[in-house]
Amino acid sequence: MAGRVPPPALFVVSGLTQYLGAAIAVGLFAVVGAPEVAWLRIVVAALLLLAWRRPWRQTWTRRTLAWAAVFGVALAAMNVSFYVAIDHLPLGSAVAIEFIGPVAVAAVTGRGWRERGGIAVAAAGVVLLAGVTITSDLPREDVVIGLVAIGVAAACWAAYILLGRRVALGGSGVTSLAVAMTAGALVFAPFLAPSSGAVVEDWRLLLAVVGIAVCSSVVPYVLEQVILRRVSAATFSVLLALLPATAVVIGAVVLRQFPSWLELVGLLLVSGAIAMTAQRTDPPPA
Repeated sequence: MAGRVPPPALFVVSGLTQYLGAAIAVGLFAVVGAPEVAWLRIVVAALLLLAWRRPWRQTWTRRTLAWAAVFGVALAAMNVSFYVAIDHLPLGSAVAIEFIGPVAVAAVTGRGWRERGGIAVAAAGVVLLAGVTITSDLPREDVVIGLVAIGVAAACWAAYILLGRRVALGGSGVTSLAVAMTAGALVFAPFLAPSSGAVVEDWRLLLAVVGIAVCSSVVPYVLEQVILRRVSAATFSVLLALLPATAVVIGAVVLRQFPSWLELVGLLLVSGAIAMTAQRTDPPPA
């Protein structure tokens, strides 16, 4: 069914669910730290995907497992650093700045003039979306921590795109995703598990984490694995330009973070980039 839906439409669904989960997570940061919430989200998503896909029934090579594990570590690092960032920066601004990663991937891997033009328009939109006056309203410490964290998240996002396509084309799709998320959860467990006990002791917090995992990990990452099998890494990167729009919508509705007119202009530019790239269809992977 998802294979019949245009990639931009899938990204709208993916973005809305992903940032709804992020908005819920922001409400937990006062009780459980941002890195811990991110790690718990990964753990719950991994358990759900393991129960669904049961990857132990499949034959794995060392190479396939290794790539899935590397992908999972990049994915986990991206989530942890992003949650640290949105604990210090507005959601819409953080998402826009994080686009440094996918735009860089698109610039390196893109070949056609539509991709190049779309990258330029998307980049202009991202710059405007990131043009919120961060330093005027936030303490300097928050700005520094937030910018460093979102820079790390951007680098991990670039790695996620490239590694995710390799994993998706490996033939096991969502099953590999289950293995990847398990690997990411295990790598970060020694650092974040000891300080995450408060969630286990409160069923309401645990339920919230499950909701965050479903909204921000299971739904969007499963959809993205479907999309990554249908488009190139460059086209995927430009399609990701839809995500700042959904982040701004969720930020306004849930967190009461309303966009400025510059952000709205940025959203129009991003939409133009999507229109440019949606006209071409990439050949299916061999």
